[in-house]
Amino acid sequence: MSVAHALPVPSAPPTIAEYQSPAVHRDPYPFYARLRRERPMFPVERGNMAGPSYMACRYDDVLFVLKDERFGSDRRSAGVEPSWVERKLIMDLNNTMVMRDGVDHRRLRNLAHQAFTTSRVEALTARVEGLVGELLDRMERAGTADLIAGLALPLPITVICDLMGVPERDRSTFHRWMSGLVDVDSGAIGSLVRMVPKMIGLFRFIRRLIERRRKDRGDDLLSALIAAEEDGSRLSEKELVSSTFLLLLAGHETTVNLIGNGMLALVENPEQLERLRADPELIDSAVEELLRFTSPVQMPAPRFAIQDVEVGGVLIRRGQAVAPLIGSANRDETHFPDPDALDLGRSPNRHLAFGFGVHYCVGAPLARLEARAVFRALSQRFPRAALAVPREKIRWRKSRALRGLQALPLRLR
Repeated sequence: MSVAHALPVPSAPPTIAEYQSPAVHRDPYPFYARLRRERPMFPVERGNMAGPSYMACRYDDVLFVLKDERFGSDRRSAGVEPSWVERKLIMDLNNTMVMRDGVDHRRLRNLAHQAFTTSRVEALTARVEGLVGELLDRMERAGTADLIAGLALPLPITVICDLMGVPERDRSTFHRWMSGLVDVDSGAIGSLVRMVPKMIGLFRFIRRLIERRRKDRGDDLLSALIAAEEDGSRLSEKELVSSTFLLLLAGHETTVNLIGNGMLALVENPEQLERLRADPELIDSAVEELLRFTSPVQMPAPRFAIQDVEVGGVLIRRGQAVAPLIGSANRDETHFPDPDALDLGRSPNRHLAFGFGVHYCVGAPLARLEARAVFRALSQRFPRAALAVPREKIRWRKSRALRGLQALPLRLR
């Protein structure tokens, strides 16, 4: 007697509803693997585009979109007009290098590089290491601490405020305006609308800060930006405000998430934490692997096709947008052997955590400096650190573009 064998039922293709689900938000990497296999150019409908938008999920496609000149960051060059809400939110952001292309982008980027030159960053080493020591001393006395509130947040905010010349008395105001700014759910119109007053208030705060710096110059980047604007007309008033905002935001947000995500990865892989403790010289490759493994920036701003171009077998028409899904690219098995394993000695490690090409993150040297100081100190002082709460109680911030923890309670002793 023959036995009939049922054919396997093919799984349903991944959908945008699944991408937006709480389960994928908690752990997106299995879903990313499915996207790479089944829908590597993942369609996402957006009403104001010239057709469907896409998320590029494979490493090669992400790299292509990041470096090909047929894609631009300024949607207007692709003939796309932003919606009313987007215009309100990006009214000043249009003047940052992130939203510019070509000559304008190079001009603004060259100025921003003054903040993160090798010499300027290296000069911060002693300050950063001292701050890390002070913050860890406070945490150690408590025995149990939230790494985000105790270290990951105050360290980079203090450093970028030092660099930009934000007075001590204004730093709590700065933190209040910045908090939650990147947690907006870009898919919810109500969430976007609620961000408008916060953006207006934040830019008002920055303008007041600039006015005070005009009257009282110092040896800081904001003073240098003001001098550049006045001496050579290189920066308009709007460009000065928006560049200040970008440097304040970019100078700390990625690092907050890298420290939190990276320490979570280490306490969940205690053999790697012990490996770093036993071999401190591993610190540089450890930071690169934590950047790859955790991808603090999951998805940067979309790129807009300036002309028709094919990506991953899909024809992208002029005006359509492609979002490079860095979080997926950094786990692509065709470029990283055993990509879901944390290996602090991984080499080569050509991750895309800071982007690629002309829009490569200008704050990368500072983020690396802070991460080296933090993970070196944590591995030496708290090699047996562990979660102080069950794993399922860990909560992630709302943003899907930037992946970070709301809190990371640890037992240090």
